[in-house]
Amino acid sequence: MALALTELAVSHFRSHRLARLLLDNRPVAIFGPNGAGKTNILEAVSMFSPGRGMRRASAAEMTRRPEALGWKLTATIRFQDQIHEIETWSEGGEARHVRIDGKHASQIALGRLVRMVWLVPSMDRLWIEGPDGRRRFLDRITMSFEPDHAEAVLAYEKSMRERNRLLREQVRDAHWYGALEAQMASAGHRMHVARQTALAALRAAQEQAETAFPTAELDLVQTEGEMPETETDLREALAESRFRDLAAGRTLVGPHRSDLHGVFSAKGVPASECSTGEQKALLVSLILSNARALAKQVGAPPILLLDEIAAHLDAGRRAALYDEISALDAQAWMTGTGPELFTELGVRAQYFQVTEKDGVSDVQTVTSPD
Repeated sequence: MALALTELAVSHFRSHRLARLLLDNRPVAIFGPNGAGKTNILEAVSMFSPGRGMRRASAAEMTRRPEALGWKLTATIRFQDQIHEIETWSEGGEARHVRIDGKHASQIALGRLVRMVWLVPSMDRLWIEGPDGRRRFLDRITMSFEPDHAEAVLAYEKSMRERNRLLREQVRDAHWYGALEAQMASAGHRMHVARQTALAALRAAQEQAETAFPTAELDLVQTEGEMPETETDLREALAESRFRDLAAGRTLVGPHRSDLHGVFSAKGVPASECSTGEQKALLVSLILSNARALAKQVGAPPILLLDEIAAHLDAGRRAALYDEISALDAQAWMTGTGPELFTELGVRAQYFQVTEKDGVSDVQTVTSPD
């Protein structure tokens, strides 16, 4: 049985004062005019995974205004024969809390329970903007395979911030750097290995699938030089780079300098040089490959969040996407401005219409997209 969210309750989250959705494991199609609050529903669902959600917003930014009471999200998650009740909330803009089956839990525990991946419009420029966004994209995919990847990323970034502070202050005493570089080497090596493992899983999933979407040749490259292959090599590289890093005022070697490089396989053209439609199709292909690989690894595809997914997809590709989602048996949450964008789904999906009046969003169940 697929991983599915079967009940969602939203309280004082963004434009939604109160909303409750009852669901089964079919794809979820949400439609309504721009600004009505469709994406806010998907963002609420994204908060049942580790991190700051698909908009990378702070807890304070998510609270409904002008009340600013804080927000609370509750969900029932079903996977195989197990049912779990999950709550996540924030009060007064403070960091969010998580409770699983009535017990306080970490976000890493949440990631082990609920696998989730998403594709949002801001990612449409992924291949033509800076490497930061591509690293975040890859790290989200990596976390879907290995939730502990989040801990390695946080540990590495914390140690690097401290090392960068020493570099900016022109501290030259080697003793100040040793412990930090050891921590960076340990976490950084784990990051690199996990990323490479995730890319290998994506490549295998692409090769084994018959799909209407183009495949991509994927590589992890460095913006400068090469990534040291072992923990010892990375620690030595950091030590050797201190003089250069002091001049730059920041760390110039490590996994934070990695970049995801993609090539449109059929054409041999870098993704950055493809058309807008081709770039979107490549992203959809990666998300579907991620879902197929996870289905093989954990026994079910992840929950998919596909915001405004119809943008840049013609009717043929749209129908192909819906067919692949249905074949995966994935609960995909999709948004669009009108019901006509989901006609090809028919009875394979469940439908909700979002409207807005006086700054308050309302969600209604719809029997069909007609």
